[in-house]
Amino acid sequence: MYLSDVLPTGVDPVLVAFLLAASVVTSMITASLGAGGGALLLVLMAFWLPPAAIIPVHGLIQLGSNGGRAVLTRKYIDWQVLRVFLPGVIIGALIGGLVLVNLPPAIWQLTIALFILYLCWGPSLPKAVLRPVGIFLAALATTFLTLFVGATGPLVAAFIKQIHEDRFRTVSTFATAMTLQHGAKAVVFGFAGFALGQWLPFIAAMVVCGFVGTWLGLHVLKRISNRHFQVIFNVLLTVLALRLIWQAAGESGLLG
Repeated sequence: MYLSDVLPTGVDPVLVAFLLAASVVTSMITASLGAGGGALLLVLMAFWLPPAAIIPVHGLIQLGSNGGRAVLTRKYIDWQVLRVFLPGVIIGALIGGLVLVNLPPAIWQLTIALFILYLCWGPSLPKAVLRPVGIFLAALATTFLTLFVGATGPLVAAFIKQIHEDRFRTVSTFATAMTLQHGAKAVVFGFAGFALGQWLPFIAAMVVCGFVGTWLGLHVLKRISNRHFQVIFNVLLTVLALRLIWQAAGESGLLG
């Protein structure tokens, strides 16, 4: 099979090779540092793929990537959190599927960015927020948003970080939560009529490359202490939040 076989007709094989390599690197980033890879991959895909394909195709790639990471770290998964997270995912996907509208980019970019910065550097969330009702509402809201903006992973990661201090617990629970969200997204876009058939070879190749990146990233994670992981994790999420603020300023015309 040639590289040109994994994308629809007319797409440069060099681009395919670049995106496959990016899948390895971005999955390695998320597995070793906790978050960031999915958002970076979304940015790279947005440069070249058709706008209508970006979010659904990215969602399926992330479904495979996060699913692989969840399998590799399954003994660390916090199932109590996910039992509450799953109903929120289902309801958020149902509401989003009924609405399926375009939100003003500047609004969600700024909102997500400010909330991430608060979760990383502000006071810890009240314990009541981290209880079942809070987790359910966080799952509902982020699942709804991910149908339109694609990259709510940093927000989910920042929320789960408030629950767990252990780096493996954080990475595994986050990976499983995102698997649930991207699975729901795939169902919604399937019912919405997005034609995934022509993209499946590309998605499959990206998932395989992502699994390789995850395997490499988890080996890096073993060498990082919980304390250093938390610092790196916060800095990475802060960079992503600042990027969202920059985007929001551009969308609103503040940058001219």
